[in-house]
Amino acid sequence: MSLDQPLAPLPEEGTGFATAWLVRAGDVDPYRRLRLDAIARYLSDIAWDELNQTALHRTDPTWIVRRTVIDVIRPVVWPDHVRLERWCSAMSTRWTNMRTRITSERGGLIETEGFWINLSESSNLPARISDDGLAYLARSTDEHRLRWRPYLTDPAPRESDADLPFPVRATDIDQYNHVNNACYWQAVEQFLVDFPKLVAGPHRAVIEYVAPVLAREHITVRARHEPGDRTGQMVLRLWFVVGGVTTTVVRIMPLP
Repeated sequence: MSLDQPLAPLPEEGTGFATAWLVRAGDVDPYRRLRLDAIARYLSDIAWDELNQTALHRTDPTWIVRRTVIDVIRPVVWPDHVRLERWCSAMSTRWTNMRTRITSERGGLIETEGFWINLSESSNLPARISDDGLAYLARSTDEHRLRWRPYLTDPAPRESDADLPFPVRATDIDQYNHVNNACYWQAVEQFLVDFPKLVAGPHRAVIEYVAPVLAREHITVRARHEPGDRTGQMVLRLWFVVGGVTTTVVRIMPLP
């Protein structure tokens, strides 16, 4: 998939892992829209549920996400009840593309895809997925030669007065001493306050994690907004920078 292509469909009903829950009031903005950081938490939650309700918790228990694509086609608006279905859309021996579809009783539809990397428990380095894990993931895909290719390659702009410090709180740190992946979306939501039209219609949000951010490091967010290449509609780009090094890149743009 490239940056502007649609996400892969579920090849056969019933081949994914499914769960459901109520949307909580703390997941939405003042207009009752399900926020991007809440969606990211939902993706982590269903991944954890699938891990612990299948043999993966025994064979392949440790994963990190390298990229997340979120297509908000019809927003989920509180109060509502969501159903999530997760499946593998492409894989290799060390990583996978995991698709998650979020639908709601009131007509919300959010399609997502995450590039997940299997880690060794002893070294926290990319490791081969077990034979049982590969067999489980292969139930929903014939693509077994997945390779990593970044979508967001634009270099960060120069420092400016518009840069936003993003303080890291103790509650933002995960078990690896890294900033949790969902926390970055909180900074994205901070910028979206000034661009309500961008999320008023169907839109795609892409985040790529270039390098981990550790506890006590200082993050600065640089933002640029500009017309899209073809549609003329606005595109918002964000770069998370630590000590002059770009650690995370975000792009939000309208869907066709």
